[in-house]
Amino acid sequence: MIKLNIKEVLKKQGKTKYWLVKNMEMGYQTIDAMMNNKTKGIRFETIEKLCKVLECTPNDLFEIK
Repeated sequence: MIKLNIKEVLKKQGKTKYWLVKNMEMGYQTIDAMMNNKTKGIRFETIEKLCKVLECTPNDLFEIK
C-alpha cells in the first residue's frame, strides 16, 4: 500500500492543513482526503503542485507500507 505523508511534511515545516488548502487552491475535503489516505488515486498535476507548494520531492510525499 502506498501512503501519502502530507501530514508529516506539514508538521516538519510547521505548517497547517489550512495553510495547505489556501496554497493548493483546492477544496478542504479534497486535501483532507489526501492527508488521511482516503483517496484511490492522485493526478500527476496534483503531485507536482504539492511538491512546489511544500518545497519537497515526491520521495518526501510517498511511503510504501
